[in-house]
Amino acid sequence: MTARPSGQAGRSTASGGLAGLGLVAFVDETVFHQLLHWHHFYDRSTADAGLVSDGIFHAFGFVAVVTGLFLLADLRRRRTLVVGRWVGGVLLGAGAFQLYDGLVQHKVFGLHQIRYGVDLVAYDVTWNVLAAVLLLAGAVVTLRARPAAVTA
Repeated sequence: MTARPSGQAGRSTASGGLAGLGLVAFVDETVFHQLLHWHHFYDRSTADAGLVSDGIFHAFGFVAVVTGLFLLADLRRRRTLVVGRWVGGVLLGAGAFQLYDGLVQHKVFGLHQIRYGVDLVAYDVTWNVLAAVLLLAGAVVTLRARPAAVTA
């Protein structure tokens, strides 16, 4: 049995969290910004400013995924990865990003809305309920995952 210090469970969760955050940012950017053209990251200026903000947002998501995967590779190399905690972290990171986007960026700061020219209630409810489901699933998976006992 390989030793897994208790701190590695936290690193597994953090690595998954970064990967999940970046993954959902990528999906948001690709689907809602590029394919559907529903909004840009920042819609309170010109279309050019919106495109630049999308590029910065995309770079942020990419860095989060790459950082999470580098941490994952390090955990695997050290044989300290707690898979359940990593998966839970992915779900927690995805849900945290989704909830932050839906509440803070959409409502508090008004950087953009999910979609324009429609009644937003159904979109907002769906967006934030999905975030809550991801967070709840991540919490359950993370709490159920137990690192293996440390061996001498």
